Amino acid sequence: MARGTRTNLATLAGVVGDNSPVDRPAVGGTPTNVPLSELAPNPRNPRDELGDLSDLVSITGTQLQPALVVTRDAYLRLYPEDETKIGLARWVVINGCRRLAAAENFGRPNLDIVVKDEVAKDRETLLAAAVIENVGRRDFDVIEEAKAVELLINECGTVEKAAMKLAKSKGWISQRRALLQLTPELQKALRKGELAIRTARSLAQVPPEEQVEVWNTERERQRQGAESDSVPTDDSREPAERVPVTAAKVTRTFRRLDADPAILAEALFEYLDDDGLRALLAALTNRT
Repeated sequence: MARGTRTNLATLAGVVGDNSPVDRPAVGGTPTNVPLSELAPNPRNPRDELGDLSDLVSITGTQLQPALVVTRDAYLRLYPEDETKIGLARWVVINGCRRLAAAENFGRPNLDIVVKDEVAKDRETLLAAAVIENVGRRDFDVIEEAKAVELLINECGTVEKAAMKLAKSKGWISQRRALLQLTPELQKALRKGELAIRTARSLAQVPPEEQVEVWNTERERQRQGAESDSVPTDDSREPAERVPVTAAKVTRTFRRLDADPAILAEALFEYLDDDGLRALLAALTNRT
């Protein structure tokens, strides 16, 4: 699933699997319209902040998809200590907390919901549902994503179980967790878009006390390289000839890495832009 897309209830069916209670609305689960006063946002929402809600201003007229909720009793069976946080609400919103906040912010008095207590069968499933909704969203930055993944691992007990819940590879899980090893300064830079994810993953392997210095050195090297590229070249010099990249060379590199398909797919997703991914998909389709 491409970063920046929104996960809806139909998409969850393909993401989580046929046997998960997170994946699709209950049979006959027709959306019900209820007052906002009867809804409480999930106290265990993995997001630090709900972000800018301006993209949801249209909710005052149209709600494109219902919020996924569980009943008060189902939620409190898992988290009885949260009773004061949900107040007198009849339902707790698991997927759709931003829609709830937007409705409150822009003056919509009610919200369409689908009640599905199967999502609250255990803490792992409830947290997985909340994490899945947010992973890959443009407004869910990678540090929030990494923290959410870490929460799920702690709840599940193992990386393997968390990876299965999210339908992600262990490599993807490890890459996200590594970002939590960055110093606060670098995490802030990553969230602001000043630090690329690819660079951040490399810096996470450096001892914390050396990370900022290594990053500053790398930025200075890149700055000097950019300046040298902008200097006019001597017409008498022949431009450096670019070494062609062949399929054989790339194949040899893949063999040296000994990476599984999931890791290769993740690497290509990080490396290619949208046009590149479409071209890659077309090329693969033509060879099958």
